[in-house]
Amino acid sequence: MTNTIGLAFRARKVTVGTDMTLTTLRNGKVSLIFLATDASHTTKKKVYDKAKTYQTEVIEDLNSFEISNALGKDDIKVIGITDRGFSQTLMNQRRK
Repeated sequence: MTNTIGLAFRARKVTVGTDMTLTTLRNGKVSLIFLATDASHTTKKKVYDKAKTYQTEVIEDLNSFEISNALGKDDIKVIGITDRGFSQTLMNQRRK
């Protein structure tokens, strides 16, 4: 799963960070959100509330280290996938 996230990031199909992800979600461009298991309660509430409003799935399977490592960055709690193909692939990988 982290390999696919890294590939999507290199293809510029990922928004990084809570604010950027939620802004892009409001514009209708995010099809899947990854939320770190160790994100703060406030961040989780904000993301889940917006995701429910815009009917977008949230996956909370990875911690911030795993998400950050996939992107080659530090301390990332929220990312959004903007490509439907990558989103579908990631959801299929999750089910395995």
